[in-house]
Amino acid sequence: MRVLGVETSCDETGVALYEAGAGIRAERLASQIAIHAAYGGVVPELASRDHIAKLLPMVAGVLEDAGVGLRDLDAIAYTAGPGLIGALMVGGSLASSLAYALKIPAIPVHHLEGHLLACMLEESAPEFPFLALLVSGGHSQLIEVAGVGRYRIIGETLDDAAGEAFDKVARLLGLPYPGGPELARLAESGNAQRFALPRPLRNQGLDMSFSGLKTAVRLTIEPHRDANGALTDPVRADVAASFQAAVVDTLTGKCRQALEATGLERLVVAGGVGANRALRASLADLGRRVGARVYYPRPALCTDNGAMIAYAGWCRRTGAEAGLPRIVAKPRWPLDELTPP
Repeated sequence: MRVLGVETSCDETGVALYEAGAGIRAERLASQIAIHAAYGGVVPELASRDHIAKLLPMVAGVLEDAGVGLRDLDAIAYTAGPGLIGALMVGGSLASSLAYALKIPAIPVHHLEGHLLACMLEESAPEFPFLALLVSGGHSQLIEVAGVGRYRIIGETLDDAAGEAFDKVARLLGLPYPGGPELARLAESGNAQRFALPRPLRNQGLDMSFSGLKTAVRLTIEPHRDANGALTDPVRADVAASFQAAVVDTLTGKCRQALEATGLERLVVAGGVGANRALRASLADLGRRVGARVYYPRPALCTDNGAMIAYAGWCRRTGAEAGLPRIVAKPRWPLDELTPP
């Protein structure tokens, strides 16, 4: 069975072809960083327009790369939410239109479910059940995963997500967009012990909070600004390292508590922040200390991509509705509303 996956939830256009037994046959990804950099963040209207311009040529390119035609597809999966409504409508409209013309199912996919299942595309994939740490620009959640569509959220952020905090602190340090990866790179040359930053809600349940940490960074750096309001490069690097260490320590501590609370022995790290090398190293060390195996998708599968949507659509192929394809677009869509296929 061949499933084409279409991802247009925010600022990256992703298309991929998944085939049962063969894995990902082909994939393409187009980033919009250059478009949004001038504004310091994602402009929804510009994101939608770029998806419109790039999506159909990327579909044709993926099919050509895989050596198949439209008539060889068995289903088309697309991100139905959560995300920017205009961006979601672009992907949903194209996927549903193609599916209608080809008389095949169009499968709406939950974006976060795609992230949770991305690790299944690796050669060493975890078995169910497992604990998942989902950390991205918009979400920070601890999820007990019993199977596809069987999710129980046991901890989540009360305010800013971890990735959002990375981006906001990066702006405080004057780093270019997108700030999170830039901050992580800067942190590699800094001293993480120089500034004592809080570890929010340490040993206080499984929920997380990062807005106070962001405020602590702002208060910490103010005395170090010169007469022109600038920070020296060593201060910026040390602040970045200290902030990253605080986030990593917090997430690692929450994972330790969650593993103890659930008794699970497998931990899956998903989402864009899951590509952070310091976080990966810390969680790998945690796994060794508590006897849990830690799984990560490759960095390219941590960020938004079409491969995870194609695979999640394949997992839900048996639950695809018969009849005319319809466009589903849910800007807000709680993960625990999902049911098994």
